[in-house]
Amino acid sequence: MTDQPAPDTIDVTARPNVARMYDYFLGGSHNFAADRAAADRVLEIFPETGVAAQTNRHFLHRAVRYAAEQGVRQFLDIGAGLPTQGTVHEVVRAVAPDARVVYVDYDEVAVAYARQLLTGVPGTAVVQGDLRRPDELLAHPDVRGMLDLDRPVAVLLLAVLHFVSDQADPWAAIARLRDASAPGSHLVLSHLTLDGIPPELAERGQAVYRNSSAPLVPRTHAETLRFFEGYDLVEPGLVETTRWRPDGEPELVDSHGYAGVGIRR
Repeated sequence: MTDQPAPDTIDVTARPNVARMYDYFLGGSHNFAADRAAADRVLEIFPETGVAAQTNRHFLHRAVRYAAEQGVRQFLDIGAGLPTQGTVHEVVRAVAPDARVVYVDYDEVAVAYARQLLTGVPGTAVVQGDLRRPDELLAHPDVRGMLDLDRPVAVLLLAVLHFVSDQADPWAAIARLRDASAPGSHLVLSHLTLDGIPPELAERGQAVYRNSSAPLVPRTHAETLRFFEGYDLVEPGLVETTRWRPDGEPELVDSHGYAGVGIRR
């Protein structure tokens, strides 16, 4: 695999970046040697990680199609990472061509790439924002200009909350996003867990991420369920990612994650 041209602001010699590592797990090309080396160390510990990343992506596609079929026309993708095949706007516009999508990431690497790749795509915006500061994110002029929060919006948090520490209180941040959204809004969430994983393997995996751009904070089912306070969970509830309304994709392994969709009361 050859390195793809990076935006001028990106230092490709920097420590591994979790967004680019995820791109590598998905088979993408927007990653560099340091990212691939770290990702390969993860694969040595958890060989199924690449397929697990694919199952998470499949869940995203199923969930955003579901939201669009329920009439949602606005999508706020927080922690969007690097745009890859089957982006949110591509998936939802197959159902709703007029849908609007705002992609958010705090990482300047992901934002620089997204802006480069999505320039000129109508009905989309790319914002540098931090989930841990939801009021600033919601007040961003590109968010306010693209989305009407008096109407239902789908807030997407795919494989991002496990990079936010307990000390940052991500539950409070999600509650703020919930309170700012209209009834009928959707919360689409997936989260890494190490439930059932031998502690020695879990520690080795987390050690890789401690040397990357963001440490890893896996959570239990109960801890993940707390994010849905104030939402009615859509059947089948908060389940293993592969078990949320499967529709024929090749889900080959346990994803080591939980996924669910809630609707704001």
